[in-house]
Amino acid sequence: MTDELKKYESTIKKKHSFNWTPKFEEEIRTDLNKTVIIPIVIQTYEKLGWNLVYQDEKSAEAKRKGDWNRWTEKITVSFDYGKLSIKSVSLGNEMWDNGRNSKRVKLFIHAFKKTEQEFDRETLAELEKEVEKKNNWDDYEIPENLPQPKIRKEPQIWIPIVGGLITSLLLGFIVAFLSVKGIYIIGLFEVGVAIVMGFVLKQLIKVSNYTFYDHLHYLLIGMILITYISNQYFQYQIILSENNFQPFSFWEFMQARFEAGLTLKNLNTGWIGLLISWILQLVITYFVGILRLSSSLISYSLERIPMEVVDFAYYHFVKEKTEDQVRAELSKMGWTEKQDQEEVFESIGAMQGAT
Repeated sequence: MTDELKKYESTIKKKHSFNWTPKFEEEIRTDLNKTVIIPIVIQTYEKLGWNLVYQDEKSAEAKRKGDWNRWTEKITVSFDYGKLSIKSVSLGNEMWDNGRNSKRVKLFIHAFKKTEQEFDRETLAELEKEVEKKNNWDDYEIPENLPQPKIRKEPQIWIPIVGGLITSLLLGFIVAFLSVKGIYIIGLFEVGVAIVMGFVLKQLIKVSNYTFYDHLHYLLIGMILITYISNQYFQYQIILSENNFQPFSFWEFMQARFEAGLTLKNLNTGWIGLLISWILQLVITYFVGILRLSSSLISYSLERIPMEVVDFAYYHFVKEKTEDQVRAELSKMGWTEKQDQEEVFESIGAMQGAT
């Protein structure tokens, strides 16, 4: 950051924000068009020393580091019909931002206006041409040849199904054992279960070469249900084997659980508390698990296809060619099998998903 910007920062009057996640937002008008606005926003981030983490045609997001090299705020700038919206959100655990978010927003606005003044009509026109050239991939040189497809494995859905079933039953037993022994921690263990499921699914995806998201999504839901239903059954069996109770059915066991309810310290929340805890188990495991599944699919889809091939196919899509035309271009380069071409298209989708 320049001395001029540091000096201006010290003069900003802060507006304090109190919230679970403190934030501050302000809007300004601009005459810049949508082609050049985001590149100028990114230049402003660079002047301020903020790290760009995301950008698209209408927005750019950066994070700022404070003392001890810690992320302190996330600043998002969005453009819409001549209006620029600047929002800063705290990344720490505080409920009071001490005015830091307002300071970031006002500092950005000042720096943006200074950057905007550096461009006249000619330089704006040049910038617009550069951006359009980049977006249209005009500098891309079509290679004479591409890396050839590896020996392809036929996708096998039965591998994730069998592996998922075994994993679910093992997790169900572990959760049941820990619950009976009284060392189960609500929240922590659900995250642990989801992480294990995500790791196992990642390995099963690699072994099976099966990447159809919808089916894997349903498989994850099935794994979660099997884990927590089998957990109750395994608890029932463990309690029967460790105690000299008269034999009773699994249904009677579940009725007794509902009658006993859930006790937190000295507070018995009854069957409602027990039901809510089960719902939380499912929800926490699902959302953490789906995040792990999505990231695993993205990473695997990007790993199995060379980036040169992905760029080649994407270039032809940018040039507004149809899917059949892109397949024809791939075939000319040795990618003749439909399955290989499908995997290239999946990699393009994974690249956008990673972004």
